[in-house]
Amino acid sequence: MNKTERRMVELLQRGKSDFGVVSVKAEFEAEGTRVDELLRLVDIARTADLPLTVKIGGCEAIRDLLESKQIGVRHVVAPMVESAYAIEKYIAAKNQVFSEDERADTDFLFNMETITCFKNRVEIVSKAAAQGGVQGIVFGRVDFIGSLGRDRSGVNDLDVTESVIEVAQLAKLQGLDFVLGGGISSDSLHVMREVAGTHLTRFETRKVVFAGDAVKLPDLDAGLLNAVHFEMLWLLNKRDYYGRITTEDARRIDMLESRWRVLGGE
Repeated sequence: MNKTERRMVELLQRGKSDFGVVSVKAEFEAEGTRVDELLRLVDIARTADLPLTVKIGGCEAIRDLLESKQIGVRHVVAPMVESAYAIEKYIAAKNQVFSEDERADTDFLFNMETITCFKNRVEIVSKAAAQGGVQGIVFGRVDFIGSLGRDRSGVNDLDVTESVIEVAQLAKLQGLDFVLGGGISSDSLHVMREVAGTHLTRFETRKVVFAGDAVKLPDLDAGLLNAVHFEMLWLLNKRDYYGRITTEDARRIDMLESRWRVLGGE
């Protein structure tokens, strides 16, 4: 573990002790996390004594589910579920990969992140909550508002919040966890607190997941800033890692190119 990664562990430990941080997050989907990056994140998270949340690449991403099982992911999230058929495919896929015994240690959630999914919410959530189904819903506000053809700056608009609360009520009624994501920042505090008045299990930034009760903290602003700092260090560490890979053979390449020219290759 390098200096940057040790600092990341410190930020997570402070987040856990002071700001209600409950998990670290990676994405095979939009973020395109590679396996070597994921293993570094696993090391960092476990050193901080935090579980991992992974968003897989689709509702039937078997390989992603297999890798999630191999590294011991605590929360698995499937993106872009828009129909009852899609949630059925996700449930079948995760039940194929994880035995009933293994599913006792892993929670499965799906992303509600488009207007299409929202319109089909009653049927989707009903199937999700059935025996052998999933444990929760993640409402992705940025993609949701994007599916309406609007800019992400409107994630805190009243009509979006009303949709979020409607899904939170439905999740509560069906006994499912409800997680809020997408554009989470200090500007969203009033929305998170309003949603928590109905039902909020967790909320998440791109890399850090907080307990729902953390919305009650008077210094949550500092906790969100801590999460931003963690993500920034993650990206810097990733850049430096791949930078080293890019340059590690540069001297050998230069030597071979010179030898090739001397021997008449050019």
